[in-house]
Amino acid sequence: MSAGVTTGRAAEVLVLRDGDDVGVATRDIAPGDTLPGVDAAPLVAVDAVPRGHKVALRDVPRGAGVHKYGQVIGVATTDITAGSHVHAHNLGYEEGRREHELGGTHTELAVPDGPRPTFRGYRRADGRVGTRNFIAILTSVNCSASTAKMIAAQFPSSVLAGFENVDGVIPLTHQSGCGLVPDSEGGAMLLRTLRGYAAHPNISAVLVLGLGCEMVLTSQLATRDGGGAFLGMPSVGAPGAPDAAERMGVLADIAADTLVQSLTIQETGGVRATVRAGVEAVRAMLPVVNQRTREDVDVSELVLALNCGGSDGYSGITANPALGWASDRLVAYGGTSALAETPEVFGAEHLLTRRAQRPEVAQKLLDRLEWWKAYAAAGNGSLDNNPSPGNKAGGLTTILEKSLGAVAKGGQADLAQVYEYAEPMAPHEGFVFMDTPGYDPVSVTGLVAGGATVVVFTTGRGSVFGCRPAPSIKVATNTEMYTRMAEDMDVNAGRIVDGTATLEQVGQEIFDLILAVASGEQTVSEELGIGVEEFIPWHVGTVT
Repeated sequence: MSAGVTTGRAAEVLVLRDGDDVGVATRDIAPGDTLPGVDAAPLVAVDAVPRGHKVALRDVPRGAGVHKYGQVIGVATTDITAGSHVHAHNLGYEEGRREHELGGTHTELAVPDGPRPTFRGYRRADGRVGTRNFIAILTSVNCSASTAKMIAAQFPSSVLAGFENVDGVIPLTHQSGCGLVPDSEGGAMLLRTLRGYAAHPNISAVLVLGLGCEMVLTSQLATRDGGGAFLGMPSVGAPGAPDAAERMGVLADIAADTLVQSLTIQETGGVRATVRAGVEAVRAMLPVVNQRTREDVDVSELVLALNCGGSDGYSGITANPALGWASDRLVAYGGTSALAETPEVFGAEHLLTRRAQRPEVAQKLLDRLEWWKAYAAAGNGSLDNNPSPGNKAGGLTTILEKSLGAVAKGGQADLAQVYEYAEPMAPHEGFVFMDTPGYDPVSVTGLVAGGATVVVFTTGRGSVFGCRPAPSIKVATNTEMYTRMAEDMDVNAGRIVDGTATLEQVGQEIFDLILAVASGEQTVSEELGIGVEEFIPWHVGTVT
């Protein structure tokens, strides 16, 4: 879904679709201000309306649906007068009933004329292509997290100066790995995530570090064959239940050219001995990893992750549809682009199911949404709890409204597949969806575990998210925030509502930057060294 915003003098109120009941203010509106209304009739503001918030274009009676993007975003909880501020005080959530077409809508994406774009990436032995060249210290359990950080701290940029092709030595630590049911749903997610990072094409060497007595074994992470990770796994299933492999799903294989070593603190002789052994292991890896060099590869080798955080009322008008344009361009060239954050497509899922290439793909998305509704209800919540205080301060009111803007990141391409959290994504697959939470770092962790090599992250309130080993490009939805946080943003999509750039122009800028970053250009979050603490696997299930 893309908003019909064009260049020229910035409008005071943006009307996104004919028939919408609300428009979006592009400046702070005061009571009594005269605004352009519908059908050329002037509109007088009744209330103060903050920039990015909604103003009623017509009277809406209590109980009636309120339309934005041509879709219902909620119901009027009171009579709403034209010119009023429309927000949480007079707009409520009502799930309603949406018709779900299981496929049937096909969009043919044209490949532009001219030479195919390329980027300079690292071709791996399994055929995949990386955009960075890291050594990772991957922990199997939280008990080894501090030790992993001690080892990584011995390799600052000054030490790595002689290894120009190595992007860094990064500790990947987490809060789990023990006290869980190993082959439960939560155990499956954790193992898929850790295996996905060990096998990631942006990681050329991995030191797997454990304590020695944890439930997630270092051997499960260090074996090259994903199927081999099941060896020695305890089974808690009832007789006749699916075996561990079936419960776990697909686990990533580690490429033959990835250096792999493992240590446990207990066997090595304690923390100090393990730090010494770990430093020695990394030192031995460095010359080999430094021999990896970039080469020209086709754009179709990219696996792009689409994410957002700190969204506002402009997200679905500027940054998200511009990213959707770039996503469609990558898909047209044969690449993979992955949308995620399942709670944030709730209410807009019908726009995705109709684009499914096969009915079973659409049904899988609907099944995951049913899981989420039950999951939220079990915690005495609902999916409408998702809009954060920051989202609401930025002009978003209900999950329906937020989702309609969020799905715009996925452009118009057909939906080829729906993946479980951290499940390996196939290359050259087109537009896909991964089931993740809406919490930014947990969502991106799953996408990167699935093989995403570049992340594009849109934000309206001003997220400072970063990611390693996959670089994260941040796109601002509005010029005010971009100007205030210019040192944290890569692209200003606010120019679309300012009238100084078209959606297509910003989309092309994002696409070009994806190629540049994939070729080694650093994002602002990389320059700041952000991205290690944002590795947060999704925890689901019992801790014992």
